[in-house]
Amino acid sequence: MDRVEVLEERVAHLMRAVEELSDVVARQAGEIAGLERRVRLLMERAAEEEALRGEAPEANVRPPHW
Repeated sequence: MDRVEVLEERVAHLMRAVEELSDVVARQAGEIAGLERRVRLLMERAAEEEALRGEAPEANVRPPHW
């Protein structure tokens, strides 16, 4: 194999790796978006339940060291 063929082979492997990683990143971005929606809904639900009980949400309570 001459040097050009070796470089072409390396480039082909790198291009395949980049495409595979791009697919993984795209899939993970979709999963993250779905998880963010679920967390937001859970936080809203928790805030509504706390409001019904008359409690302040944990995020609005200052820590004891303040």
